[in-house]
Amino acid sequence: MMERNKVTVLGIGNILMGDEGFGVHFVRWFAGRYADSSDLHIVDGGTLGYKLLDMICRCDHLIVVDVLKLDDAPGSLYRFTKQEMELHMPPPTTAHEVTFPDVLVKSELLGEAPETIFLCIVPEQYKELDMDMSAFLFDKFADVEKRLLAELNQIGVYPERLPDA
Repeated sequence: MMERNKVTVLGIGNILMGDEGFGVHFVRWFAGRYADSSDLHIVDGGTLGYKLLDMICRCDHLIVVDVLKLDDAPGSLYRFTKQEMELHMPPPTTAHEVTFPDVLVKSELLGEAPETIFLCIVPEQYKELDMDMSAFLFDKFADVEKRLLAELNQIGVYPERLPDA
C-alpha cells in the first residue's frame, strides 16, 4: 500500500506563456516560505499531464493553484470545488493531448481521486515564449497565500514557516 499524505498543493501552468505560469511561480515562491511535511506536499506540476497522476492519487486533499480565463478583472481570485470547476474545464481530450481535467478523470476511474479545491486567478496577459509573469500578478501572491493558508487550516494543516522567509 502506498503512503498517502494529507494534502498536496499543486501549481500548474505553462511558464513559457507569461501569466499562464502563475500556479507554478506561486508554488515555487510558497515552497520558499513554508516547509514540506508529512501532512503537506508542495508540488510544481507545470504541464506534466499524466506524470502527475501518481502524486494526485497519493493525497487525501488536493489544492490546485492555476489561472482561470474568465471575462473578469485581472487578479480576481476564485475558489472552486472540483464539481464547480468542471463547469469551466474543457471536456476530456485524447491520450495525445492530455489536459489537467483528463488527469483528474483518470484518478476518479482508479478510485483514488482526492478531495479537490481550485484556487484560481484571472491572468492579466498571455504572451507566448515569455517566461516573465506580469508584475501585477506577482503582487497577488500574498492574497493567494492568505487564501491557501485558510484552506489548509480548514483541513487541519498548519504549515511551518521557514526561517528568514
